[in-house]
Amino acid sequence: MKFCVSKLVGSVAAIAIATASIQSAAACTRALYVGDDGLVITGRSMDWAEDMHTNLWAMPRGIARDGAGGVGTPKWVSKYGSVIATGYDVGTADGMNEQGLVANLLYLAESEYGQPDGKPVLSISLWAQYALDNFATVSEAVEALSKEPFRIVAPKLPNGQGAQLHLAISDATGDSAIFEYIGGKLVVHHGKQFNVMTNSPSFDQQLALNAYWQGIGGLTFLPGTNRAADRFARASFLVEAIPKKADPAYITAVPEQKFAFQAAASVLGVMRSVSVPLGITTPGQPNISSTLWRTVSDQTDKIYYFDSATSPNGFWVPLADLDLKEGAPVKKLTVAGGKVYSGNAADKFVATPAFTFLPSTGM
Repeated sequence: MKFCVSKLVGSVAAIAIATASIQSAAACTRALYVGDDGLVITGRSMDWAEDMHTNLWAMPRGIARDGAGGVGTPKWVSKYGSVIATGYDVGTADGMNEQGLVANLLYLAESEYGQPDGKPVLSISLWAQYALDNFATVSEAVEALSKEPFRIVAPKLPNGQGAQLHLAISDATGDSAIFEYIGGKLVVHHGKQFNVMTNSPSFDQQLALNAYWQGIGGLTFLPGTNRAADRFARASFLVEAIPKKADPAYITAVPEQKFAFQAAASVLGVMRSVSVPLGITTPGQPNISSTLWRTVSDQTDKIYYFDSATSPNGFWVPLADLDLKEGAPVKKLTVAGGKVYSGNAADKFVATPAFTFLPSTGM
């Protein structure tokens, strides 16, 4: 495993070459916001070339799982309950646990997971869920996952496409980590400064590209295409530009609560600004795809917001309003099929048999 801390390399010439060589890959964007009072919120967009039939699920503590990898797969019992958004109802694409740890899976065309080499196998459909089930903080997750207790296996998705993904996690303190498998080797970027992630190229190259745009300044010029590197630059500027504390001109009652809602709306505004309108896709390149949905996770107040590109209303789910104790039933909030919700939707979850995670051997 290669462990990385903040380090930017390369020159403007190298950046220009890298920019020219970037190929489209399934698009998504993730941005982490930290307010002056410690309010922490993570936003992400999900871009894909077709309907992923996403639903939300409430996963209580105490669920026994295995890594869907057959003989020798890792086994565990979930320490923490979580609310998640699925992809095709065969895997966890996004979510937040009751400790405020958030996990976001995004596309990365350069992902190469290597061979198991005798290690237990974990299906990539469970990678994010493993983090949500087992860890309360990023530091705890980095310490455990850096030891590579298993090898990721990425089977074909239900649509026949490869699951080439990298993982971002963040916690209620504002800590952040990015996990990528490049050339079969795990690369970890750990630190609060790693607050934005998109897609190709690999994260170290994205940092170098973004350093170039920071030198220009976001008020001077920001790149505007839907390519990953451009979205990275825009999200990096915008998530730092939005208000970090309450403005009395906008908030007159219950300032703390009101500002949390305002900040969540501001982060959602950032995610919308880097989203791709429905109808814009590139055949064979799931990277340049329409934004299907966005999530905003308030990790301080433990509220999970969901914003569908096909609904006029966003809604939210306070984890405190879900029954996540051990022995509680798994519950589902149906979003697929154009379901529309507004406001607090916690009471709309219905007890439902849990979906089956995509096994390492595929469908």
